Amino acid sequence: MELPEVYYARSGDLAIAYQVVGNGPVDIVFARGFAGDLVSTWEQPLLVRQIEGFASFARVVLFDKRGTGLSDRVRDVSTLEARMDDIRAVVDDVGSEQVVLWSGQEGCRLTSLFAATYPERTTALGMHDPTARGAPSPDYPWAEGEEDYRRRMTEIRTGWGTRPFLEELLREWVPNRADDPAFADWFVWHMRRSLSPGAALGLYRMMRDADVSDVLPAVRVPTLIFSNRGSDGPSRYFAERISDAKVVELPGTTRAYGWADDEAHEVIIEEMRRFVTGLSAARESERVLATVLFVDVVGSTEMAAAMGDRAWRETLDRFHAVMRREVARSRGKEIDTAGDGFLASFDGPARAIACASAAIEALRDAGLDIRAGVHTGECEVQGTKLAGIAVHIGARIMALAGAGEVLVSQTVKDLVSGSGIAFEPRGAHTLKGVPDEWMIYAVADASGAARP
Repeated sequence: MELPEVYYARSGDLAIAYQVVGNGPVDIVFARGFAGDLVSTWEQPLLVRQIEGFASFARVVLFDKRGTGLSDRVRDVSTLEARMDDIRAVVDDVGSEQVVLWSGQEGCRLTSLFAATYPERTTALGMHDPTARGAPSPDYPWAEGEEDYRRRMTEIRTGWGTRPFLEELLREWVPNRADDPAFADWFVWHMRRSLSPGAALGLYRMMRDADVSDVLPAVRVPTLIFSNRGSDGPSRYFAERISDAKVVELPGTTRAYGWADDEAHEVIIEEMRRFVTGLSAARESERVLATVLFVDVVGSTEMAAAMGDRAWRETLDRFHAVMRREVARSRGKEIDTAGDGFLASFDGPARAIACASAAIEALRDAGLDIRAGVHTGECEVQGTKLAGIAVHIGARIMALAGAGEVLVSQTVKDLVSGSGIAFEPRGAHTLKGVPDEWMIYAVADASGAARP
């Protein structure tokens, strides 16, 4: 068959490779889960069958995530935030305003984050065997335990790319195709083309730490989840937290890759056809997932009294000017200023941390100490302002910080996995007016924080 043309979207300094198949009235962005390679994708008839099945009722957009396949390689592990930028870049490049996002396994963390952050760009979500986090917790026991994780990392370090390792991975992931020599040969080369050994190791580390559990309640678009029979715990976990979600149990026992099971494939295509063609026009959302950054001047009362009104006003003007400069550099939005305080929002937590860290350094050089608090949560949009409990949490976290500190919530720490940002635990805190205890972390090294 003739391969679809390859195009490139610019995501910051990187080129993201993508293809377009079909011309239906709805756009489905195919965000692969673990890995992907556009060239070897078309060498697998079973996978081509799924793509063409989707293309029979939609325009399908396929892309290679940064660091994989035909897209630009990256030196460090890509965060969910950076990969979310890649989806947006591809969607913009194909001229689509709203899309249905399709993914599986760990890729569903990315699409969930995108849907919560950009509800105006997301019509719906389709998921297969989603995972919310890489480490187990009392309410999420399905992830690998520490011993199994360490064993797997050792095996990846020594075996990734070798045929014995990848054939064993095939037997774990797609047992019904493990004894098919043609499929096994394709799988080995597909994985080799998708990820280098170092990239595979880094991706597994990121998958272990990344956690979107707190994000799921902020997903407010129709969601169709396909669950493998006998292992539906994670799928039910998603469905319990996403308000407009439905679970469809697949026939057969394939752990992943529903397209590799004949019965499961037919169910996925037909259910997605009904789901997508039955969608109504997307509603404008009044709630979005956002990262809020609170900053204020340390010791402002004493400084104002010592300086006098005019000098203090000039100091505040300098503070606001630096903040506006750094917010713009990190692609944020100024939300409010009140005296010696500054509130900004971002569509990703790494950028908020980068902004805060840069502002602290710039103002310290000018003889001014500031502190910052960062939290990611669902916010209510009120014109140009944000409101809701997430905003209050961000303010309370900032109030715990000392001069020159950036404190963040557990949610922020979980979402920036793979960024290179280092944290120091500051323990559990009760935040005034906010239920429950909150784990707080101090940014120890923000050198890996993303800039646009």
